[in-house]
Amino acid sequence: MTSSSSPSQDAQSFEQNYPEGLRADALMEEDVAWSHEIDGERDGDQFDRSERAALRRVVGLSTELEDVTEVEYRQLRLERVVLVGVWTTGTIQDAENSLAELAALAETAGALVLDGVVQRRDKPDAATYIGSGKAYELRDIVLETGADTVICDGELSPGQLIHLEDVVKVKVIDRTALILDIFAQHAKSREGKSQVALAQMQYMLPRLRGWGQSLSRQMGGGKGGGLATRGPGETKIETDRRRIREKMAKMRREIADMKTGREIKRQERRRHKVPSVAIAGYTNAGKSSLLNRLTGAGVLVENALFATLDPTVRRAETPSGRLYTLADTVGFVRHLPHHLVEAFRSTMEEVGESDLILHVVDGSHPDPEEQLAAVREVVRDVGATDVPEIVVINKADAADPLVLQRLMRIEKRSIAVSARTGQGIAELRALIDNELPRPSVEIEALVPYTHGKLVARAHTEGEVISEEHTPEGTLLKVRVHEELAADLAPYVPASAL
Repeated sequence: MTSSSSPSQDAQSFEQNYPEGLRADALMEEDVAWSHEIDGERDGDQFDRSERAALRRVVGLSTELEDVTEVEYRQLRLERVVLVGVWTTGTIQDAENSLAELAALAETAGALVLDGVVQRRDKPDAATYIGSGKAYELRDIVLETGADTVICDGELSPGQLIHLEDVVKVKVIDRTALILDIFAQHAKSREGKSQVALAQMQYMLPRLRGWGQSLSRQMGGGKGGGLATRGPGETKIETDRRRIREKMAKMRREIADMKTGREIKRQERRRHKVPSVAIAGYTNAGKSSLLNRLTGAGVLVENALFATLDPTVRRAETPSGRLYTLADTVGFVRHLPHHLVEAFRSTMEEVGESDLILHVVDGSHPDPEEQLAAVREVVRDVGATDVPEIVVINKADAADPLVLQRLMRIEKRSIAVSARTGQGIAELRALIDNELPRPSVEIEALVPYTHGKLVARAHTEGEVISEEHTPEGTLLKVRVHEELAADLAPYVPASAL
């Protein structure tokens, strides 16, 4: 039986065997602290203190891409989509044009279109939009192409959305959600962002889904609280819906306040009798390009749908010197979601309050008549049917001459222009000058030089027919509104009475 020595005895023997100067050296020797036979197999590789504290690389975790094409693809991260349409009316060419427009919308939103299919039906299926059998065929297409999203060319009900997703096993969105996503990307002003947010909440409210904790009920508010809570209260999803409704009410109040500011500016223009012209038209028809060509506004121009979302008002001048305002409005599209029409109603009022509408249509589009019908439907919704309209057929340099002739034969008040090359712009300016409402009173007055403000008002608020400088003052022959005519009446020469 062996006896174990105590720590105090080990320390005494260590002091006897090693003199004081050699104690530190002995403690630093490896054979004293480490044995190769025992510790090597048990502890593995041993590191110094500095090596243990250092940063060590873990091989194989880097995701850095060396190929240039892979780097560009990683930066874009495009969503891969398959398009689905239901063809109920019209020709197959109409259905293909609608799906081509949906592809352009998807590309604008930042997606990569892999495939597109159209089905002929009397009406969309109530459960899965395209029918259960076609839904399984669509799932095979999704698996074959490797898509991660399906976009339907129509507005899906909440039930259709859920059932179709259950079959295809990827995310499903509809045309309305896609347009709302594009609007959310392009909204820059505070009003535009608020209008888009309101439209998104209107769209999402009936489509909220709940499971698990979202369907559990909160405890009811019993008398006294605490242990006195009795029955089940509203579910979590009901709470979410109530909060969304509260946010929507707040958004509507904010948009109404912003509308007041725009109304004040509009009233100021009316007070000065400045006529207004609104540019309306299909998205990507060249409205912003036309605004830049007529006024030099410098608005963003891009070959993309809904590139400019916020309305722009600029000052312009007719060839005869009359001032007017030119307003660029939000672009329209076929089957524009009614959520957007409601949310952007205050912005679209620029069209209803104008004195003249320049209805811009893309002359190079495969179906320009359909664009005209879609825009006029929205114009009717905002109550602007009584405003005079000039159809401006843009992109005449790229359009088929036969298409231009057909459009100008159908639309009696139309003109073909090219905002890119400037073709027809001078004729358009003259046509605007002729179509703008003219002041009702024609008057001749000899205005003294001491009343130069009246001459300036005649130029800005009226239409100067002739102007002559005489020793007594400025002899004006103008067409003005009644208020300015009353101010000029004291200076009417006796010979003109």
